[in-house]
Amino acid sequence: MGDKRSMTLDRIGENGINTMGSKMTIVNYMGTNNIDVQFEDGSIMNNCTYQHFKNGSIKNKNNPIIYGKGYIGVGLYKSCGNNKDTPQYTTWKDMLRRCYSAKFQKDNPTYKDCTVYEEWLNFQTFAEWFDSNYYEIEGQTMALDKDWIVKGNKVYSPNTCIFTPKEINSLIINSKKVRGNCPIGVRNANDKYVALCNNNTGKPIYLGTHETPELAFQTYKTYKENHIKEIADKYKNKIPDRLYTAMYAYEIDIND
Repeated sequence: MGDKRSMTLDRIGENGINTMGSKMTIVNYMGTNNIDVQFEDGSIMNNCTYQHFKNGSIKNKNNPIIYGKGYIGVGLYKSCGNNKDTPQYTTWKDMLRRCYSAKFQKDNPTYKDCTVYEEWLNFQTFAEWFDSNYYEIEGQTMALDKDWIVKGNKVYSPNTCIFTPKEINSLIINSKKVRGNCPIGVRNANDKYVALCNNNTGKPIYLGTHETPELAFQTYKTYKENHIKEIADKYKNKIPDRLYTAMYAYEIDIND
């Protein structure tokens, strides 16, 4: 009489289609509650059930299901835990939304033409980078920033991104929606040009009135660059060195 395993149905090679239309094949069958399934792209999902195979609920983790670009990938990092999204997943999904959501870009046109580094489309790769680079500062919300290290940058990548506290992240908002055709930091007032700086105080700081927008901008530029250095010094021992260096080197341009 053969052993129990020899009496187990052999379903290796059986094909199926999951609910997203992806073809899958059973490549290892150890019983109804332990099968390995391979998708057409070569990725393998282990320890699946035959029931899930038959009803098509096995997902290919390499399918780009997040805004048509991002995929969960195979690895240690999970998208959720304790019934809520993990910080790594929330940050990753928000990054993809900024780059690949037409609705978001319509409301936030400064993100037009932004993209994500190819390897970061894999959540596993991004999550590993997140764990190596994330830090916290008491009383501050942290943000994934792409602009401090490389000014004008349009690509989210390991070389261009850094976590920043909210106070620093808000320093270089350009306010194009409210300033009209004036340079950054300048408002038109009765054929005069007023230099203003917000600096997260809730009210704009008046820096002077000038005859031309260029003169008003120079006043704003000097004040703002000095203020950025002051904030850099405030956080010097709390932020990464490359962020501190980038803040000290940051220059305001009239075309910002």
